[in-house]
Amino acid sequence: MNGRTIVLDQLQGRRAAALMIDGILDDFLIDSDQPAPGTVYRARADRPIKGQGGMFLSTPDGPAFLRQVKGLAPGQVLLVQVTGHAEPGKAMPVTQKLLFKSRYAIATPDAPGLNISRTIRDDAERDRLLEIAHRATEGGTGLILRSVCDGAADEDIIDDIREMQATARHLLTDQEGDPERLLDGDDAHIRAWRDWTDPADIVTAPGGFETHGVLDALDAARAARVPLPQGGHLFVEPTRALVAVDINTGQDTSLAAGLKANLAAARSIPRLLRIRGLGGQVTLDLAPMAKKDRRGFEMALRATFRSDPEETTLAGWTPLGHYELQRKRGRVPLSEVLT
Repeated sequence: MNGRTIVLDQLQGRRAAALMIDGILDDFLIDSDQPAPGTVYRARADRPIKGQGGMFLSTPDGPAFLRQVKGLAPGQVLLVQVTGHAEPGKAMPVTQKLLFKSRYAIATPDAPGLNISRTIRDDAERDRLLEIAHRATEGGTGLILRSVCDGAADEDIIDDIREMQATARHLLTDQEGDPERLLDGDDAHIRAWRDWTDPADIVTAPGGFETHGVLDALDAARAARVPLPQGGHLFVEPTRALVAVDINTGQDTSLAAGLKANLAAARSIPRLLRIRGLGGQVTLDLAPMAKKDRRGFEMALRATFRSDPEETTLAGWTPLGHYELQRKRGRVPLSEVLT
């Protein structure tokens, strides 16, 4: 099956969405029992954690943890937004910097100004979009126009902007009262519509996961061992402290076997972490290769992560020759959702 296909279905009673590219599962979203990223609360400051520079907050859905709390006193009421998924037994990560995302626009109440995605480089198109933003913007809410605006109809962009800004204005006037959930984060189907913007066939019929090979791909994603091209393989094994990725050459005994396996892994690792919903600290135990080849591996890894939606910091090499990266916990791990 060639081309891009977006499959919207349910899995174990949860809304889920799969992005298939040339028959390979490229991304997967599924709802969980945790509040989705983007959820907005009116919360109450509970107790500071001085050693970590943060504050525990009270919300209707349990404790939340807020960093950078200078000037915030216990008992104070504030608006916060969920930024990711918490590990079991830990508080939800939240921020005071609210963002309201949709397909075409991102409203930024705390950051005034109009910005156009840097991926849109045509000057005439940027001028058109800037004019649209000025026409649609009301009040002092900041705005970012996303890359999908390139060539989109004026009316679609304007409607999207006004809806996002209306939501932001409404919430910003609702800052007094007891802790309350004010806005639900987007479910898997809406996130797929919002973020998977390249042209694709859309499948919404029940049973789409089975007929388009998504279930088989998910079974493979739940296995630790992943085959690589040319005979190599890797293992993806999450622990409580970190995610360990072990890369092996397999039966290839050529002089360039290690480099070939590592480059193949560099092209696969972002997708494997994305589908599994894995984040936090990730340590890559690479196949043996010469130090002179490290630069090429790192360039390949950076190029692949550049298009990944989750924020990832490539930390670099350890004294033992491992490669480390830090990835935002923006999704619930697949192993915690599916039984």
